[in-house]
Amino acid sequence: MAGAFDLSALKDRPAPPPPAEAGDVGGGLPPIVDVTTATFEAEVLRRSSQVPVIVDLGSARSPQSVALTRQLGQLAVEAGGTWIHARVDVDSNPQIAQAFGVQAIPTVVAVAGGQPLADFQGSQPDDQLRKWIEAIEQATAGKLSGPPGAEPVESEPEEEDPRLIAAEEALDAGDFDSAIAAYEEIIDAEPANTDAVAALRQIKFLARVQNVDADSVAKADAAPADVAAQIEAADVELSQQNPEAAFARLIAGVKRTAGDERTQLRTRLLELFELFDPADPVVVAARRKLASALY
Repeated sequence: MAGAFDLSALKDRPAPPPPAEAGDVGGGLPPIVDVTTATFEAEVLRRSSQVPVIVDLGSARSPQSVALTRQLGQLAVEAGGTWIHARVDVDSNPQIAQAFGVQAIPTVVAVAGGQPLADFQGSQPDDQLRKWIEAIEQATAGKLSGPPGAEPVESEPEEEDPRLIAAEEALDAGDFDSAIAAYEEIIDAEPANTDAVAALRQIKFLARVQNVDADSVAKADAAPADVAAQIEAADVELSQQNPEAAFARLIAGVKRTAGDERTQLRTRLLELFELFDPADPVVVAARRKLASALY
């Protein structure tokens, strides 16, 4: 998402260095800051080189904004400065809202290293919000300088697992069957190996889409009642980096079917969800739509 927003206009003014002590938790960074156009560079762009900054663009006019700001504030205090909750009143700071392309409030954008990473609009259940923030922390782990005074963590280089090397070599050679077998062997020995489980899902998907008909989407559009065609077309759309279309197709099928056909569509949709981070906003939105379609 780094190219989705133009933050350059907010860099062209002198800004004070970010405060080092006021409101700090445990001698680190303040968990919550109120950001204006004048302090944006210091509090968001510069600060995001140390820790992720979660920019909360809202308004006191919106009860939804107020509730989300309260949620984020509580989580930020719990985090103790490992990420920053940057509150922006869009009514008083329209330039910031414009730079982020805000179309609805509340809008939340994660910034790290001076660049936006991910965003969402509207309220979120507490568990989904926690997962979204955890995903941001995982994505930036080891890539930012950390809070002031933080000691860099040095780790011993890990030896590569020969089983993984064999699986990756098979995948590089286009031998999907051998790669699948190699990862299944790892999972049989280590059922909790989440990396192997995720890799196996991805490889099975890649193997599945190798032989699909190039005209699958057009054929599925012409035969909306053909469940197998809808499932194959969704695979094609996902392989073309269009998850929204793939998810929407299967959800539409769930709405108009029942019994075994609905089960087939729902099962494939859940399989496709597993290829993504559960906190991905596209997945979160699609899960809500699936719940509405089912109930």
